[in-house]
Amino acid sequence: MHALRHDILPPSGVEFAATLKLTPSTITGSSSQEKLPRVLTNVVVSRSNLLRIFEVWEQAPQISTYIEDERERRAHVRKGTEAVEGEVEMDEGGEGWVNMGSVKATAKKDPSMVSRFHFVREHTLHGTVTGMESVRIMSTYEDQLDRLLVSFKDAKIALLEWSDAAHDLVTVSIHTYERAPQMVSLDSPLFKSELRADPLSRCAALSLPKDAFAILPFFQTQAELDTMEQEQNHARDVPYSPSFVLDLVSDVDERIRNVIDFVFLPGYNNPTIAVLCQSEQTWAGRLKEFRDTARLYIFTLDLMSRNYPIITAVDGLPYDSMSLLPCATSLGGVIVLTSNSVIYVDQAARRVALPVNGWAARVSDMPMPPADKDLGLYLEGSRLVFVDEKTFFVIRKDGMIHPIEIILDGRTVSKLVLLPVIAQTTIPAVAKPLNDDLLFVGSMVGPSVLMKTAREEVPLELPAEQTGAATTINFSDSMDLDDDDDLYGDSQAITQATVGATSGTSTMTKTRSIIHLSLCDSLPAYGPIADMTFSLAKNGERFVPELVAATGAGHLGGFTLFQRDLPTRTKRKLHVLGGARGIWSLPVRQSQRVNGLSYEKATGPFSTEIDTIIISTDANPTPGVSRIATRTAKTDVAIPTRIPGTTISAAPFFQRTTILHVMTNSIRVLEPDGNERQVIKDMDGSLPRAKIKSCSICDPFVLILREDESIGLFIGETERGKIRRKDMSPMGDKTSRYLAGCFFTDTIGLFDIEATETTPAAHADKNTSTLQAAVTAGNRSQWLVLVRPQGVMEIWSLPKLTLVFSTTAISTLENILVDSRAPAALKPQDLDIDQILVAPLGETSLVPHLFVFSRSGNMAIYEALPAPVPTEQADPPLPNPRTAFLKVKFHKVVSKTFEIQRIEETEKTVLAEHKRISRTFVPFVTSPNVECTLAGVFFTGDRPCWIIATDKGGLRVIPSGHTVVHAFTACSLWESKGDFLLYSDEGPTLLEWAPEVQLDSCLPYRSVPRSRAYSNIVFEQSGSLIVAASSLQARFASYDEDGSIVWEPDGNGISFPYADCSTLELISPEHWVTMDGYEFASNESVNTLTCVCLETTSTESGSKDFIAVGTTINRGEDLAVKGATYIFEAVEVVSDPNWTPKRWYKLKLRVKDDAKGPVTAVCGINGYLVSSMGQKIFVRALDLDERLVGIAFLDVGVYVTSLRSMKNLLLIGDAVKSVWLVAFQEDPYKLVTLAKDVRKKHATTVDFFFAGGDLAIASEDEEGVLRLFAYDPSDPESRGGQHLLCHTEFHSHKECRSTIMIARRTKDEQLIPQAKLVSGFTDGSLSTLTPVDEAVFKRLQLLQGQLTRNVQHTAGLNPKAHRIVRNDAVSKPLSKSVLDGQLLSEFQVLGISRQNEITRQIGTERALVLHDWSSLIVPW
Repeated sequence: MHALRHDILPPSGVEFAATLKLTPSTITGSSSQEKLPRVLTNVVVSRSNLLRIFEVWEQAPQISTYIEDERERRAHVRKGTEAVEGEVEMDEGGEGWVNMGSVKATAKKDPSMVSRFHFVREHTLHGTVTGMESVRIMSTYEDQLDRLLVSFKDAKIALLEWSDAAHDLVTVSIHTYERAPQMVSLDSPLFKSELRADPLSRCAALSLPKDAFAILPFFQTQAELDTMEQEQNHARDVPYSPSFVLDLVSDVDERIRNVIDFVFLPGYNNPTIAVLCQSEQTWAGRLKEFRDTARLYIFTLDLMSRNYPIITAVDGLPYDSMSLLPCATSLGGVIVLTSNSVIYVDQAARRVALPVNGWAARVSDMPMPPADKDLGLYLEGSRLVFVDEKTFFVIRKDGMIHPIEIILDGRTVSKLVLLPVIAQTTIPAVAKPLNDDLLFVGSMVGPSVLMKTAREEVPLELPAEQTGAATTINFSDSMDLDDDDDLYGDSQAITQATVGATSGTSTMTKTRSIIHLSLCDSLPAYGPIADMTFSLAKNGERFVPELVAATGAGHLGGFTLFQRDLPTRTKRKLHVLGGARGIWSLPVRQSQRVNGLSYEKATGPFSTEIDTIIISTDANPTPGVSRIATRTAKTDVAIPTRIPGTTISAAPFFQRTTILHVMTNSIRVLEPDGNERQVIKDMDGSLPRAKIKSCSICDPFVLILREDESIGLFIGETERGKIRRKDMSPMGDKTSRYLAGCFFTDTIGLFDIEATETTPAAHADKNTSTLQAAVTAGNRSQWLVLVRPQGVMEIWSLPKLTLVFSTTAISTLENILVDSRAPAALKPQDLDIDQILVAPLGETSLVPHLFVFSRSGNMAIYEALPAPVPTEQADPPLPNPRTAFLKVKFHKVVSKTFEIQRIEETEKTVLAEHKRISRTFVPFVTSPNVECTLAGVFFTGDRPCWIIATDKGGLRVIPSGHTVVHAFTACSLWESKGDFLLYSDEGPTLLEWAPEVQLDSCLPYRSVPRSRAYSNIVFEQSGSLIVAASSLQARFASYDEDGSIVWEPDGNGISFPYADCSTLELISPEHWVTMDGYEFASNESVNTLTCVCLETTSTESGSKDFIAVGTTINRGEDLAVKGATYIFEAVEVVSDPNWTPKRWYKLKLRVKDDAKGPVTAVCGINGYLVSSMGQKIFVRALDLDERLVGIAFLDVGVYVTSLRSMKNLLLIGDAVKSVWLVAFQEDPYKLVTLAKDVRKKHATTVDFFFAGGDLAIASEDEEGVLRLFAYDPSDPESRGGQHLLCHTEFHSHKECRSTIMIARRTKDEQLIPQAKLVSGFTDGSLSTLTPVDEAVFKRLQLLQGQLTRNVQHTAGLNPKAHRIVRNDAVSKPLSKSVLDGQLLSEFQVLGISRQNEITRQIGTERALVLHDWSSLIVPW
């Protein structure tokens, strides 16, 4: 059986982070546009196989929409006069009347600047990231940019740099150590390689198994490179010298074994490494014999002579030492973090300890001061980070931040002082300082945060007896230190905790420094998926499946709700409007008159006007009808004007004082009340022209495109309030043909012209001359984008019509569109571009994007980027050289393929015209909530979708969920900035987005924070309820058989340990309120939770849904573990009328059945309950709804992890004995083993997987290996069917916790649908396993081979090797039957010419492959 494994959701959270200056914008200080904020640095984050690059922007705070709305309200009251108070805020978009010079001058000094993340790029890699570092190589001195070093799970290091030409990361080199002797015999899957880089980038080190480091040295100067060249004939263009493997035991010291952590230390002439190791391993039960087994060794690397002298060796560190943190050069030494204490070790091997609980003195003999008696902290899972030279933060696993100050006595450290908690943040995985005052804390289980640290000097409270003289003496003593930093240093340097700088010579008040933290920004994430289930949600009028996942950990736990389409809510139906051929909602108001000139006051891009009228049009009855509608007082719609004929487009004109209305054969100017001011018939002399098929309106210009591909251009004259034809002679003769065109207004100054010396007039377009132009322009520039049938895209400047950009690469949708510099040779070719649009996308910053859609169904979206103008002249000189060049290039961000239903040519009837689906890009601006304003684009047609770009997630294309959308417009007629009006298969509907939907991931999702994590979740169908088991911690005490307590806390800072416990909650998915619950014992935790259908006499049908729960009862290490099976029923009770929801349910415990072992898995089969207990499987019947009666059992493996049933077949997954296939027989009752996998493999989940007449068994293990088994008694290898045959092994590299089998219905509607598996992983990703037909599989497998060989993969990784599972029992890998969706998805991104080239080599067609691909990747 063949399948496709495809990730529908990338990993969530941050495991590794690096801060560096990677993109050129960090050097110039500005981002890619002129008027945007300053770029401080880059943050590169990774989780699993996802690598994301962000810029950290420093910008003025976002203007509040509340202030805007207030200003708008006052403006209405004051008859359009402008409020003075809000001028600076109003001018965020730079279109107002404030002097921009003065605003810019003050912006830099503004202390209220905020720091924000801004998404740049992301990559899904063919490898699992295990570390990231920033390095500087020799070419850094040329471009000032850092390079990124990334390490991978299979012992590879990739050196990456930013390429401005490709606007992406490119691979400089890849270094692989997977064949090193340490890796070949790798038997511990628990080993994780770590990457560290020298602070001065002289080398990097990767830890390998068996206590070895792979060292990669970098050249820093030309002299180093020259000496290396003389020695080894080394290639000149390589930034590194040959790497080598350093075996710590044989090359450095034989006592360095079992490395725990290692770091490079700053401030040494040679690279210097501190290694924390444990030569003699021990554990808590062995502390009487071996304690303080950890050691610290500091040694230098002499890379030229390969000599490694040890500088410092420290023995006797606590056995639970976990990590190292290097101190600043001025201080020297390292901080060692242990579970119960923090220890400072200097170069002279002096140790200063700070215990944080009473256990520190009990597990270690190291001398340390007594712990504070109220202190009972645990430091497991903590992260350390320095905020300045003598203060570091300990961020504990519950997010609490404790500052620790290092107190100096002269130049030596005398003690560490733990200060009180200053904040609670996310659960940390990584903590990095970004610059002097910014701190990044990344989390794998929740949001990652960017914080600002600020110091404040506060007066120190003095005890009463310490007066005058003593204070002065203390003060002078502290000033006599020979450390000038304390006296003259910058304000960041912290003096001793009790003394600080004076605030004047006369008053001798002591001050001390306090650190304040403020939250700047966060990267949203939901963390690992523990369990998931499908529930029903309402999207508009339709019920849709919603995936409810139990995500997060600790106080960041809760539920995350995923939907395939963007969830919306229907506000009202507006059937009276019609609008099957188009709807436009327009803001039009009465004009102001100044000196006889009519104008509308300019406003910023965010202060959009409230719409006042709606224009809608239908094709039936012939010749069509157009309506102009307004809102009446009672929120209804009135239609005062109806016009025969079909509207092509409408827009506000003359600064929103009139409506420009384009019909199939005329252009009309309408007054706000719908009366006609001017009409221009589209005639050629007295002959009618072809019908107008589309148009673009951008005040004061109008472009029309006719069905014969000719164009017309009109310009509005504000003084007369009329429009006239514009001379198009610069664009060539009248026979020029154009396929598509649009205007674009640039408000951020990205579109910039470089003029040649011969034509100083080229800039005239920028400097507008008339008062009318000055009124409308602000800082805006207007451009015209056109596409010729010969495959050329052109950009013309307005109003002078100068050609400034042309490219032929658009015809094949290449990845980068750059100016071809020459007037394009018009070769006749069949270009099928249907729609083109340039519009801004974004959240806080708007970036122009180019949208292209072709008649064959290809959609491409390009981001506009600034491009330097090349200096070299064309050779030979061109006959008619261009006079101006646009300094812009376009970079492809998204590429999608749509299925196009072809209408037969013969069907040119009225019905065919009515059925015609128009696919158009409609730009919109919306404010779904008070804080957020988004500019996006809606794509209408039969697979409509929203195109949205967010600050933290980049550009996303999200389906809208409608079967077809004929017309769309953003509509604020009802005074809500978040409303949309669309004509879909349900008619004209006013809708809004569901609140609090996150759009920065591949699937739109909502988070339901619950401040606790959940281990299991199930959907109860009869009442549409969610039942979830929360995962909590409770104090644990150990008792003996007689019930007497074994041990009690007996000292300060000593407490009972924690153990897992659970509660069961009954939740309404409508409002996410907990209706009822069940609390288990404090030492009992839920292992499994499922909804089973059991036979019962209490219903007419004879069966009923119950909730079955299996638990573990933990009794400490001296007593055997027990368990229990619970059967609950959700019963409806009479609810209080004031409660929401109206229907109320309770959990009723029907049965509690104690077991001698843990109940680890349960399921239902034919109305009976199947449950595991230890090494047995029991089948039991529910008797009289009050007890379970055993009817069959089977001895199985060691620990049952999962049970799945289908008809009378049962699948058993075991932690040691892999997979069993068992049949259940009812007469007589018995379980019969049909087949089993005889190898010792771990199975975390098992599932049936079938399509047509084929059945396979899918299992996943804790390392992320997917295996497909076949039950085939006819195969001789199966020993008559006793053995399951493993045909496929496919490596996912991440642990799967939960799988759901769903139905997949294909076009050829079989009786039994195919099975599709949705899997949730511990890194927060979701993937699907979809059956693939034989013919499609062969095509895609050939394509996969081509893509492996012929496409450049990020970081130079090998996609094929990434999926291979090491198996010594077979001669070649078993990875043939599963396609890698991650690799195949790269095909869609390629340009059309490249796609044709690849598919030609495998003897198939590009369109066929894209059709296969798009049918397989639907999430569910």
